[in-house]
Amino acid sequence: MGSALRVVWGMVISTLVAVGLCALPAPAAPPQAAVATGLATLVDEVVDGPEYKHASWGILVVKASGETVYARNPDAMLAPASVTKLFTSAAALIAIGPEHTYETKVYQRGRVLSGTLRGDLILVASGDPTLGGRTKDGKIVYRDKDHTYANSGLMESELTDTNPLAGLEDLARQVKEAGVKQIDGEVLIDDRLFTRTQATGSGPSAVTPITVNDNVVDVLVKPGENVGDLATVTIRPVTAFAQVDALVKTGEEGSAVEISLHEIGANQFAVRGRVPKGGKPILRIYQVGDPALFARALFIEALRRNGVQANAAILRPDHADLPERSAYDALKTVATFTSPPLKDAVTVTMKVSHNLYASMLPCLVAASRGETTAEAGLRAGRKIFAKDLGVDVGGVSFGGGAGGSPADFVTARATVDLLRGMANRPEWEVYKAAMPILGVDGTLAESVKPDSPARGKVRGKTGTLVWVDSANDRLFLKSKALAGVMTTKAGTPLTFAMMVNNVPLPKGVSATREGKMLGRLCEILYENGP
Repeated sequence: MGSALRVVWGMVISTLVAVGLCALPAPAAPPQAAVATGLATLVDEVVDGPEYKHASWGILVVKASGETVYARNPDAMLAPASVTKLFTSAAALIAIGPEHTYETKVYQRGRVLSGTLRGDLILVASGDPTLGGRTKDGKIVYRDKDHTYANSGLMESELTDTNPLAGLEDLARQVKEAGVKQIDGEVLIDDRLFTRTQATGSGPSAVTPITVNDNVVDVLVKPGENVGDLATVTIRPVTAFAQVDALVKTGEEGSAVEISLHEIGANQFAVRGRVPKGGKPILRIYQVGDPALFARALFIEALRRNGVQANAAILRPDHADLPERSAYDALKTVATFTSPPLKDAVTVTMKVSHNLYASMLPCLVAASRGETTAEAGLRAGRKIFAKDLGVDVGGVSFGGGAGGSPADFVTARATVDLLRGMANRPEWEVYKAAMPILGVDGTLAESVKPDSPARGKVRGKTGTLVWVDSANDRLFLKSKALAGVMTTKAGTPLTFAMMVNNVPLPKGVSATREGKMLGRLCEILYENGP
């Protein structure tokens, strides 16, 4: 609206002059128009900067009434990157419900005689994204820089102080309490709830109904005391399933971190490189190729730790003949683990921009409707956007749930409509609380300075999509985006979406620059908005 508003006022004044009314004093601009014009000028100064000469923008800012405060190409289809997760999370909360929990059950197939199961133990995956691995004292735990991004080079990732095997440990204890002391048959994982698919974006890519520690082995590298000493390399969770060959040296204080992981066989990898003396431990991750086999090995180890002698080999089962899914009704349940509510998984998805969980949500939407593919979940989401949220789905295109698919495009208008539609629904407070807070947490923690006037005043979802421009030896920012809600300094609630696509970054410059730029736009809206 900004530049358009200035043109309109210019036309009015020119017309008055043309009809001979120039002797009359010019009418004072209404206060609201003055605010809008000043705001537009400040926003335009940022988005028209020389660094965005080749870029494409899509921006829309509206009041609660729907009145436009600022617009720049609001109907252009642009790559939203992880702002996609706003759509994915909304669909899941509406289709499944914020308080929905998943029950992961363990069945015995065979008879228990004198404490020995003469048959198989089968864990049936429910689609629980965390299996208790992010819960502590009953609360969901996350770090602003999630471990799944450890190999991306975008941030110094951190581990949560939780037990990634909490769910499996709980199931193993229940098996023991059910009277099973020994298993002579197999331990199997039934992961047939939905069809395996691929996540998009940084982090683990295998999306399956069984997820333990986000389907990765964490690798923590701690420098030695002296230059030349071997660094200490540990893994989490500790398991015989993964074989690690580690040889990392301690370099000079202040030197660059150089760590690489090389897969040398199935579940075998080498860790090489150098870390600086006196530096903090460095985190990397190894993505497991088969999440079901990974979970199976970890479950067998948990059973053994809890006093159940599981004779099955850890690396892979001797046989994997699973019963028909309808046959479980006739089998005895010996253990059940109930997940945290879905809203907790959505919180992690939004706060840290968790690509695996976001990619999993359409699959869970599909499963809630008796279907088995991510595509079915995406189609169900489209119907929800149109019917329940009033979104013009002509401005929406998704090939996945996380925002990294080549088919992911939305308009700023569709994104604003999504947020406004959610604001009228009972899931709104949960949905809003899951968004990062500007300058406080999640992916918005460092977007503004601690003394920013807008710090803590904005909730929104960020998006970043970067490619390597090898021809020019630089990074190419495909998308940097932010959408959310705020209340201005003057007390007016605003809903906004802003996306910039196709920004060539100078050598040595990262997408952090644009993250802070979007933070600056939030400050402008907060301080100068209506």
